[in-house]
Amino acid sequence: MNNAAAIRTLSASRIESLKAAFVALVIGLGLVYGAGFANSETVHDAAHDSRHALSFPCH
Repeated sequence: MNNAAAIRTLSASRIESLKAAFVALVIGLGLVYGAGFANSETVHDAAHDSRHALSFPCH
């Protein structure tokens, strides 16, 4: 592999990492934004049900 090929491979890898980070950021911001408008009891119930689904004791 010559130097130019190594640089192209590194650049492609970096671009894929940045794409993944951007998608994660958009999803995270969407969740925070959506939770901001949700009723607090609804958020509590969703977290409570998630804990039970993971067999995590919460009582």
